[in-house]
Amino acid sequence: MVTSVLSDGCDAAIVFGVGRSNGLGAAIARRFAKGGLHVVLPGRTQARLDQVADEICDAEGRATSLIADVTDEVAVSNAINAAREIGNGLSAAIYNAGGNRWGDFLTMEAGFFEQVWRDNCLGAFLVGREAAKVMSAQGSGSILYTSASAAWRGKPSFAAFTAAKGGARLMAQAMAKELGPQGVHVATIVVDGVVNGDRVKELAPQLLDNKPDDGAVDPEAVAEGYWQIHAQPRSAWTHEIDLRPYSEQF
Repeated sequence: MVTSVLSDGCDAAIVFGVGRSNGLGAAIARRFAKGGLHVVLPGRTQARLDQVADEICDAEGRATSLIADVTDEVAVSNAINAAREIGNGLSAAIYNAGGNRWGDFLTMEAGFFEQVWRDNCLGAFLVGREAAKVMSAQGSGSILYTSASAAWRGKPSFAAFTAAKGGARLMAQAMAKELGPQGVHVATIVVDGVVNGDRVKELAPQLLDNKPDDGAVDPEAVAEGYWQIHAQPRSAWTHEIDLRPYSEQF
């Protein structure tokens, strides 16, 4: 574990799925740190996590990075417990892990399908369950899930991703109904569009080539939406929203 700034008694937020500095996960972490929370960043690549943690601390925020795989039950439990111990309470848990992987249905291997499900659905369950244990005991907290339009509809080559995201979306709905009366706010944020970050620039730059100005998803703008949902009073909670650029067809 690398702790960039030691806890000083503030509440904690844990963000799963922090990759590159200009990606959505990092933007969410920065926004919650700006909101006064000590942000815990679990992930598989220490150097990337440390970079984001250092950036948060350079901006006078609080951040801790640690290694954890979202599909590892013990690792997830340890990460949630670390966040609980670092902070005065666990205020938010954000699941931004996983992502789309395309595959032809006729040639799709069972291992591929299972791995997509593990990254996008099983991990969401493990994080949600462990966070809910802490939050239901304290009577407050937000569990927020990053989703996609694939959770609503299937498309060619999206079979594995649709199954995983659709399952996670309905799981979150069940969680919201069960945990809401215990003071735990569960919400899904559907990010519909190409996220304008290094990942897509490196892996599929053609997806950005024909976009108009502001036609790709701005991570910082979407992160603001997560914070607004987290900050809602419990008399008016949002369970699901969709965020997309003005030019995106839907």
